[in-house]
Amino acid sequence: MSLQCGIVGLPNVGKSTLFNCLSNAKAQAANFPFCTIEPNVGVITVPDERLAKLAELVHPGRIVPTTVEIVDIAGLVKGASKGEGLGNQFLANIRETDAIIHVLRCFDDDNVTHVDGSVDPVRDKEIIDAELQIKDLETVENRIRRVEKTAQMGGDQNAKTEYNVLLAYKEALEKGLSARTVTFEKKEEQLAAHHLFLLTAKPVLYVCNVDEGSAVSENNYVEKVREAIKDENADLLVVAARTEADIAELETYEERQEFLQDIGLNESGCNRLIKSAYALLNLQTFITAGPMEVKAWTYRKGWKAPQCAGVIHTDFEKGFIRAEVIKYDDYIQYGSEAAVRDAGKLYIEGKDYEVQDGDIMHFRFNV
Repeated sequence: MSLQCGIVGLPNVGKSTLFNCLSNAKAQAANFPFCTIEPNVGVITVPDERLAKLAELVHPGRIVPTTVEIVDIAGLVKGASKGEGLGNQFLANIRETDAIIHVLRCFDDDNVTHVDGSVDPVRDKEIIDAELQIKDLETVENRIRRVEKTAQMGGDQNAKTEYNVLLAYKEALEKGLSARTVTFEKKEEQLAAHHLFLLTAKPVLYVCNVDEGSAVSENNYVEKVREAIKDENADLLVVAARTEADIAELETYEERQEFLQDIGLNESGCNRLIKSAYALLNLQTFITAGPMEVKAWTYRKGWKAPQCAGVIHTDFEKGFIRAEVIKYDDYIQYGSEAAVRDAGKLYIEGKDYEVQDGDIMHFRFNV
């Protein structure tokens, strides 16, 4: 399942530094705009402590975690929607992603220049929001011109639905609001909205890049961002990218954990960011566990058992009979599949079962 989160932001806010911490790909990081010209793509392992705990019980030949793709996109500047800087390329790259990680500079450092001369994360956020909203408004207005006549004639219900969705988006965008602030109740409206592929409709995670001293206690910049996004359908995460870079240089797990404890963190910001990106894409994990491997499999939240079976192999979905399901906590409690069976905690589920995050699955099929 190839889904991508794009890291965006103004130049010099820490995007490439953060990306380098997240992946083995070494994007160039330097103190000037447009350092990242082509988007860098990293395939990132999703941290999942459940796999190691299951492996202690199963003793598999290998552990296979799931992954998520992160894309580092060139910094955007004011006027991007009109082609300023690398605007057209930026907008094309972000359109191809499924979700947005919006990095905001929330630290002071005289040695790192700011493209607008001062640190103001709310202003920076509004610059990018405005550029994306302008582009979305162009898209909406162009589409309105195409469907308006057909919709108003009343004969084409799909055109009428799309027209109403477009008008709702137009009203919001003209007020300086992102498309994600508009919600639709009817399924056909939601489908029409999805097919527009608007930039500001994508799910977004705001990452406040802070100094090491603010990684735990936060700072005034973070509070201002939190206040600015309170009415958005968006999450916020605080990360000290430079500190994360230092952590990434340490060789052993023990050294990294000791470093984290010294600064008052239980888990690295990179791990928290990867998990948040995974959730932002509306993804969850089911697990298969056996002597060959303990493996995590990615599926979309809300999928039924046959769809998840198809993640392993299309034949599993075509010939699906049933799923044998063990809850993760039950497996840990009883210590083995046999003990779970004896305790009556192995569940037989059919085609309508909605798979839950962490389910340990075994599919029965016939083709």
